[in-house]
Amino acid sequence: MHIAILTFEGYNELDSLIALGVLNRVGTEDWRVTIATPSPKVTSMNGVTIERMSTLEEACAADAVIVGSGIATREVVEDPAIMDILRRLDPSRQLIAAQCSGALVLARLGLLDGIPACTDLTTRPWVVAAGVEVLDQPFYAKGDIATAGGCLASHYLAAWIIARLKGDAAAESALHYVAPVGEKQEYVERAWRNITPYLPAATGARSNSPVRVA
Repeated sequence: MHIAILTFEGYNELDSLIALGVLNRVGTEDWRVTIATPSPKVTSMNGVTIERMSTLEEACAADAVIVGSGIATREVVEDPAIMDILRRLDPSRQLIAAQCSGALVLARLGLLDGIPACTDLTTRPWVVAAGVEVLDQPFYAKGDIATAGGCLASHYLAAWIIARLKGDAAAESALHYVAPVGEKQEYVERAWRNITPYLPAATGARSNSPVRVA
């Protein structure tokens, strides 16, 4: 399975890289997580330059896609070269998620028609102007489309994707690994309170006791 995190110039490190770290906790041979960029390198809003791991075209064929956030998202949605490629995203055959201003990308692609969304406070008026209802909560999903608002909600998107593709137990294990020491069970339970209402009835076998991961 291929999970691609769309990452553009001016990207927010917390949005792309936290999701990358949580998703890579799955660690099985059939599981590949990449940063997908429109150019060979992109530089973050704070000056962190990373290299492309996959192309936007490859991302459009992935099993799951997270549209990352950043300070230049309004420029991204006005770039015909980028948006023409992203029109190949299709929730009928892949999971599609957006972090913060990534919701604006989904809105402009028409993927949020009739679907409310979560986003950050700065992006909220732009998403509303695009005709999408914005919810005052960190995570929402309908069918195979999910959105999250706030940088530190990025692990919710990652856990939702893991639960959908690998089951609840795998998602819980990944969350438990990255959670702060001394707060692990509380952290996991809070995540599940936000994610569970938007998961299919049986994505996998979630344990009823704390997950023990080194």
